[in-house]
Amino acid sequence: MPHADPVSWQPISAIPLIASMIDSALDDTREHIATLAQARTCPHVLDDATIDRVEQVHAEQLELVNIYAQQLRRWRTERPTPDQARDLDRMEEQNRQLRAVTADVLALARELRPGTIARSWK
Repeated sequence: MPHADPVSWQPISAIPLIASMIDSALDDTREHIATLAQARTCPHVLDDATIDRVEQVHAEQLELVNIYAQQLRRWRTERPTPDQARDLDRMEEQNRQLRAVTADVLALARELRPGTIARSWK
């Protein structure tokens, strides 16, 4: 899990890298929630291992969201240029959205778990 390793804080020049990571995670998580939402009507197509993995990956992602938030706060203290400040504003909003959709995925996984194939055959 991410919290086991010490965080390597990045210089402000890494804004494009971290922005890309946040943006990609947000896009991927939106796709995951769409896929899981399709299973609402037929949760038996999922197994417990799949739900376990979804929960593990997204719990770890929430830890990364917290790290991203800390990184962005650190950069704010470095007197960013106006362009960097705009990038930070956008990244903070994307990270807030990432937190919300990640929580939605976790809630949906909890909702689907009782209907997985292993549980529906019991």
